[in-house]
Amino acid sequence: MLSCKNLSVSYGDRHALDSFNLSLKQGEICTLIGPNGSGKSTALQAIAGLIRPETGQVKISQNVVSTLTRRQISRLLSFLPQHPKAPEEMTVGQLVRMGRFTHVGLFRRYQPRDEEAIVWALESTGLLPLAHRRLREISGGEQQRAWIAAALAQEAKVLLLDEPTSFLDIGYQVEVFDLIHKLSRERQITIVISIHDLNQAMSIADRVVLLSQGSLCFNGVPAELAQTELLKTIFRVKGRFVPLPGDTSPHFAVELAHRRK
Repeated sequence: MLSCKNLSVSYGDRHALDSFNLSLKQGEICTLIGPNGSGKSTALQAIAGLIRPETGQVKISQNVVSTLTRRQISRLLSFLPQHPKAPEEMTVGQLVRMGRFTHVGLFRRYQPRDEEAIVWALESTGLLPLAHRRLREISGGEQQRAWIAAALAQEAKVLLLDEPTSFLDIGYQVEVFDLIHKLSRERQITIVISIHDLNQAMSIADRVVLLSQGSLCFNGVPAELAQTELLKTIFRVKGRFVPLPGDTSPHFAVELAHRRK
């Protein structure tokens, strides 16, 4: 479904991403983790075709992203950046309709198929009852779901999310991650998400990718990462993985008083 081979990106003399490789099946969730400046956002932008890599290529269902137009790319993948902006007076429904623009274009009217996709996106995110509410009238978690719904209206099979839960309360974070899990399992959407919270990343992911200073340090299942010392080394903390009753995901407990210098 999605493959990245030897992606490298530089900004001047700084290597932001070096020989990045990733292969995901349809419906898998991949979380990108790493310290600030590790290359997570750069990797997402390179996958989305927003940055042209110096080396390597991205394929989605055998389509080479670098050979496609922006409109063709938007039919294959949806990208939600860290801080999307829209007028607060815009309604939820209007925002989601914008996500359908790649299929409609400038001069074509919305057809029944477009309206069906919009309703599906609203229903999938639980926002159909809020379609007529203004963005300023809904909660932070509902706003984030509205942006995800706009991305879903594109009907792309790959969804890229750059820190979608930043600045959200824990309740809204859980709400967003429940939605992400539902989309992958019920709709078979392949999802790549950058995230700071290590335990959330481990609990939701089928595959975890750990980056440090642009280099790929780990690419595998969460249980395998828990068998290494990489989190302690790269994040420069002391900690340990602990089991939680009824949960098979590894959870990393940090000893905050013993942060390494």
